[in-house]
Amino acid sequence: MKIKDIYAKAVSRGIELDPRGKDQVEAELKRVKKDFDELKEDKKKDFDKEKLINPYADTRILYGEPDRDVKAVLVGIDMEVGEVLLADRLKSKSRSIDLVISHHPEGRALAALYEVMDMQSGILLKYGIPINIAEDIMSDRIKEVERRLLPANHTRAVDAAKLLDMPFMCIHTPADNAVANYLQKVFDEKKPDYISDIIDILKDIPEYKDAVNEKAGPKVVVGSEKRKTGKIFVDMTGGTGGSKDIYEKLSIAGIGTIVGMHIGEDHKKEAEKHHVNVVIAGHMSSDNLGMNLIFDDILEKSVEIVAASGFRRFSRN
Repeated sequence: MKIKDIYAKAVSRGIELDPRGKDQVEAELKRVKKDFDELKEDKKKDFDKEKLINPYADTRILYGEPDRDVKAVLVGIDMEVGEVLLADRLKSKSRSIDLVISHHPEGRALAALYEVMDMQSGILLKYGIPINIAEDIMSDRIKEVERRLLPANHTRAVDAAKLLDMPFMCIHTPADNAVANYLQKVFDEKKPDYISDIIDILKDIPEYKDAVNEKAGPKVVVGSEKRKTGKIFVDMTGGTGGSKDIYEKLSIAGIGTIVGMHIGEDHKKEAEKHHVNVVIAGHMSSDNLGMNLIFDDILEKSVEIVAASGFRRFSRN
């Protein structure tokens, strides 16, 4: 495979699995194209043309010629300077590494992470929150994340990759879409009655079973295992955590339980206040599941996967 093939297939699969629906994503790409066409020529020079074909600003080829052949990839959840050096060290020990793949974004993909968060409004609409309310709720949170990213030294790992001539890419939202889609289907099909049933279902999935052994298994953080689930919302995609104000609206819309990757204290308090159960499946384990699902779909069997930095390979093929 070539780097460009892995990238294109990841984006395509991400669109297919987007919780907003493929039609909605394609409509968004058309809107971006229209906005681009209406720009003056001097503004077009600064426009990120990847946005015309890729709706996920947090998924990019960060360094390396797209036509390079790939026979082995070093994969991790967080791939920073140390992991880039690890890839180079493995090469020096005759362990061929052609590409470093990170789940969490680095470089310009990290700097633009907040741009992906707009999709959360579309997801909230799907679960019964009017779009005008969803967009208003998300607006302040998106600006908050943008401000938080402004001072970050986001080019460090990419700079190291360039110096070592180590191809580098990240696959974020497509993998998050994969895990959200997978788990939502599982819960919709199995219809767990109690929170304990959710925990049992998760523990039967290899990535979460492995996390239990690492003392990072699924946990109930709001509610208890003896409570009824009500309607379940798998909240695992859209860049990063959304607004704490969503819990009131989701409760009104009939959501009884949220299954997520992680939760902050302010968000936890709001969930408690509005009687929404919260199960934290696990951050690293959920990211592992998303990446494994994506790799099953996009990587040829001839490509060797070398796991590092919190990644565990479980194939379903």
